[in-house]
Amino acid sequence: MKKILLFAALFSGAVHAATLSVGNNLELLVVDGKEVKSGRFSHAESVELSEGKHQVVVRFDGEVKRGSKKVIYTTRPYLFDVNMTSQDAEITLPRLTSESQAKAYFARDPQWTLETVAGVTTLSAVELIGDGLGAYSDIPALVAEYNKENGIIIENGTPVDLQKTVVEVDDKTGKVQITGDALTQLKLWYSKASQEEKKTFKIWMAEHDFS
Repeated sequence: MKKILLFAALFSGAVHAATLSVGNNLELLVVDGKEVKSGRFSHAESVELSEGKHQVVVRFDGEVKRGSKKVIYTTRPYLFDVNMTSQDAEITLPRLTSESQAKAYFARDPQWTLETVAGVTTLSAVELIGDGLGAYSDIPALVAEYNKENGIIIENGTPVDLQKTVVEVDDKTGKVQITGDALTQLKLWYSKASQEEKKTFKIWMAEHDFS
């Protein structure tokens, strides 16, 4: 497991922290909505995280063979929820050495794993797909859009799926019930609002006295 650590102010307040790192040819892009800064000539490979659930975005970006030549192969970003304990952990993939092998692997459902001293677990991944030219030039913005569309907010450094919190579906009848307190429901709707809708809501709030 890699020993290079990237310390960011975002995570400096952790009381119980462990290192999350990534395997060879993997790049750590975003953690809990914040970009992980890379070196001038190197990928971001690890970060210190507190215990609990974290939203992590990684991609494959490495040198592979194309016949007798070597080329750089880069995938779209993949998003995971990673449950950190007090143990160091590493996100890994099988070793991919050729471009054809890498393309074939990512064309089907790629298996991402999380390795700790306690064992290996499979991660449930979401492939982030952008639109248009420059769709992947701002990965944090792409993650923010995904979170908005899916009712996810980052609260106290932890991703919270508000839709799961406030929407309950009966497995037998299929009946949908709105649950959760008013504050949680407000957070859900606000997270889904457009910038113009948020602006209008703020104006409406300012015009009313809720004290």
